[in-house]
Amino acid sequence: MTDHRIGDVAAKVGVETHVLRHWEDVGVLVPARTPNGQRVYDDDLATRALIIRRCQRAGLSLAQIRALAPSDEAQRLVLIAEERERVQAAISQLRETDAYLEHLRQCRHPLANECPECSSFAVGTPPARLTRH
Repeated sequence: MTDHRIGDVAAKVGVETHVLRHWEDVGVLVPARTPNGQRVYDDDLATRALIIRRCQRAGLSLAQIRALAPSDEAQRLVLIAEERERVQAAISQLRETDAYLEHLRQCRHPLANECPECSSFAVGTPPARLTRH
């Protein structure tokens, strides 16, 4: 097992060192300390830092990430289900937006409010399938 310094881990994760210090402050990534107080990250902790960053990019907050780690299996499954629900809703919205953009690419109405599909999307109720004009 290799020990890593904070700067090395920060570079590997793609964050500044102050971010790792913040993660330590909030309790999601707590490295060991040398006798003179320097932070030391082993391979497992360095990997955990990568996972934390990946989770953040996926939309999880540090509080959610912290809750996932020490929670029992039932709590973890609830948190995961809630987050998956949020992700699925976001995916659905992105798919609707993509369909609308594809529709817009070929829509021949000069104004969006003249097109039933555009108007429907604007008020938040896109039709099941946007049509091309």
